[in-house]
Amino acid sequence: MCTGQQSLVCIVANALLLVPDGKTWSTNQLSLQVLLMAGFIGGGLMVLCPGIAAVRAGGKGCCGTGCCGNRCRMLRSIFSSAIGVLGAIYCLGVSGAGLQTGPKCLADDKWDYHFRETAGAYLFNRTQWYLCEEPPNVVLWNLTLFSLLVVVSCLEIVLCGIQLVNATVGVICGDCRKKSSTH
Repeated sequence: MCTGQQSLVCIVANALLLVPDGKTWSTNQLSLQVLLMAGFIGGGLMVLCPGIAAVRAGGKGCCGTGCCGNRCRMLRSIFSSAIGVLGAIYCLGVSGAGLQTGPKCLADDKWDYHFRETAGAYLFNRTQWYLCEEPPNVVLWNLTLFSLLVVVSCLEIVLCGIQLVNATVGVICGDCRKKSSTH
């Protein structure tokens, strides 16, 4: 399922945000948006729920068989899809804030959010990116990975939203047709 692949992308992107320049930095040297783990928790684990539910929807499981069983599985899918949508929205919000605020970096012997007051304008002024002495190239690193998280979480919102609508229709309409035998 697509959401599984997108979840993996979010988890890997979040892991990479933790190691700018390929090195380990202390938590007081990383931005809050990195530490909130939105790609790992929101776009990753929470979006895996609808993917797993969709795979399991074909089996009988605890819901049993027949019309009620189908509706039970669809109801389960509604809850897991809603969790997926919420996780993707969390990932989108935190990643967007990470882009707007900018990275925490060392400049003028001070670790701080040196681009916070620019309201995201620093993104279009590459000469400002070199104000960060440590970690090297952290602005490009964060820009690339947070942008990837924004795009993937938007796709996750759409896919989980479609599954949410589909499952809701499935609960309301159900699939209670009698199986016909062919002779």
